[in-house]
Amino acid sequence: MSNEDLEGYESEAQLALYEEYKKVAELFTYIVETDRRFYLANQVQVTPQQTAGSVYFEVEMQDVWVWDTFRSSRFVKSVKVYSLRDVNVEERAASEELMVPDMPDLAP
Repeated sequence: MSNEDLEGYESEAQLALYEEYKKVAELFTYIVETDRRFYLANQVQVTPQQTAGSVYFEVEMQDVWVWDTFRSSRFVKSVKVYSLRDVNVEERAASEELMVPDMPDLAP
């Protein structure tokens, strides 16, 4: 497989993921962003933890969709994440239309 074929495959996978996101976003209440992943969830609990002078966040989510191109199943019953960096949790409005910034490298 050439680099061009691989880039084409990855671009198609990202575009398919974005299309799936647009279809499922309205099913979820919260948008959760960590330093590693992006999630949609219906229940979220963030608990700051402190050990030996450092702080990390324990994030527990229920009824979750995971933004991950190469997962075979993006719908997950529960997820527990630990993050050393900021965790962003937003509650979306019921009628809010979610938008993802343009991704010029995914243009056909």
